[in-house]
Amino acid sequence: MMKDVGRDGPSSDDEEEDRRNLIPQNETGKPSSNSQSFSAFNVDDDYASSVRRRFKCGLHSLKLNKKRYLLVAILIPLLIVLLYFSVGSQNHTVWDVKLIRSPSDRMRESELRALYLLKQQQLGLISLLNRTLGTSLASGLNLTVNSSTSDNSTSGYLNLNEMLAEKSVFEELKARIYQGILLNKEIQRVLLSAHKSGNVSELGDGSGDLLGGGTDMCSKVDQMKSERRTIEWNPRSDRYLLTICLSGQMSNHLICLEKHMFFAALLGRVLVIPSHKVDYEFSRVLDIDHINKCLGRKVVVTFEEFSEAKKKDLRIDKFICYFSKPQNCYVDEDHVKKLKSLGLSVPKLESPWVEDVKKPKKRTVEDVKTKFTTDDEVIAIGDVFFADVEKEWVMQPGGPIAHSCKTLIEPSRLIILTAQRFVQTFLGKDFVALHFRRHGWLKFCNAKNPSCFFSVPQSANCITRVVERANTPVIYLSTDAADSETELLQSLVVVDGRHIPLVQRPVRNSAEKWDALLYRHGLDGDSQVEAMLDKTICAMSSVFIGSSGSTFTEDILRLRRGWETASVCDEYICQGELPSFIAEDE
Repeated sequence: MMKDVGRDGPSSDDEEEDRRNLIPQNETGKPSSNSQSFSAFNVDDDYASSVRRRFKCGLHSLKLNKKRYLLVAILIPLLIVLLYFSVGSQNHTVWDVKLIRSPSDRMRESELRALYLLKQQQLGLISLLNRTLGTSLASGLNLTVNSSTSDNSTSGYLNLNEMLAEKSVFEELKARIYQGILLNKEIQRVLLSAHKSGNVSELGDGSGDLLGGGTDMCSKVDQMKSERRTIEWNPRSDRYLLTICLSGQMSNHLICLEKHMFFAALLGRVLVIPSHKVDYEFSRVLDIDHINKCLGRKVVVTFEEFSEAKKKDLRIDKFICYFSKPQNCYVDEDHVKKLKSLGLSVPKLESPWVEDVKKPKKRTVEDVKTKFTTDDEVIAIGDVFFADVEKEWVMQPGGPIAHSCKTLIEPSRLIILTAQRFVQTFLGKDFVALHFRRHGWLKFCNAKNPSCFFSVPQSANCITRVVERANTPVIYLSTDAADSETELLQSLVVVDGRHIPLVQRPVRNSAEKWDALLYRHGLDGDSQVEAMLDKTICAMSSVFIGSSGSTFTEDILRLRRGWETASVCDEYICQGELPSFIAEDE
């Protein structure tokens, strides 16, 4: 029996509302017969109307629901697509893991996961570098090893707050951490190279994050000049030592001159700078008066000053040869003729010992004083370029002689000012300087074991590592290489996808004023002046890369030690490496 929920059963407020709305609409249609009488198939009109009303409402509601379901069915795929392109494409690890299951995609997933872990490791290393070596090093660090007393075993650890070890240890530690960062970065590049078509920008290219936090990877070397070992140079005004330098070019002669100054100081003599008629014109590239000012007394004179002091009594009383093999004094007949053409009388060449240029012995200060001390007024000693006398003492920053300047032998004031103007015009404060020796270097280096001549690609790779570490925008190139080599080198020196410019001194242009001082003083076009200008620019650089075995490089390093511009990143090209390919001998 059907239950009349409209009349007898409990109803909700909605049903009561429906009843109130339906009854008035059907009152006129009620039959006059007894409303309480029912047949087996007759349904109460009120109930029927209510059912019809409810059915219509249900149909309307169903239509609305269908529309909603259809709208939801359309929106869900759209949302998935939008989420994929906005999130999934930038986070491959999410979609690769959840949606892709082919072997190639699983490999891709692993590679990207490795990239993510490498990035995290790199950031950790950078943080360690910044925290421990960016701040702790400045205040002094201490290497501590703790011993366990409980089991007599030793467990070592780094106490980075109390380290008192040598600074070189920390420079090595800094270098090791940095090399780890570079290796990490290189692995990231290799892994990332297979995914260049995808969007992996969240991993970054690594540019600019190697020196995060301001850590200076290429800090200046503390030359500890206060601890220099020096001697006083107090010469007798009537005792002279003539400089005799013959081997090699200008750089060799400057090193020879520095050693002659040491000998003059040991022997208490005034040093006579050679005449340009027998040697280079030193007065065009060096500041001779600077040496005297630094010592506060007359310790060096030009040959012209010496000649004026001696007037017609020009002579060499004793000519002492430091080397006896392969020939006395390393002096040939042509040089003796040049000395005599100056009006000098030249005595017989003699040597106090047997000394071979190819195998020089280590000599001491006492050896020099014993063998070269004499009461003769004018003596000459030659050639001392290969002499090995107190090497560590002579090569210390500032040299072995007590003075008030940074270094005694340095470029003339005009050259220094011109170098400063060039740096201000073309390079700026931070730049790497590169001495890339090539002319005649292949044969010279291959005669050595191991060879010091590297191919351009290998050299470029080594140079790039230094530039990346120094974090400088430009390289100053001092070279005698052909354009074919420098152009190839330029194309290969790339850091983070950017070519690092190799800047060379341009030919003179009247519109440029950086070299005006040289032009006005008649020094432009002089090959020795230009060579010294190159040295000066290189000595001013943030980091210097030199050519092993080159005295040009060694003279730059001498200036950098004296001027306190030497960096912990200074090195020779491909230092510690062997050439990847070496040609056979002739």
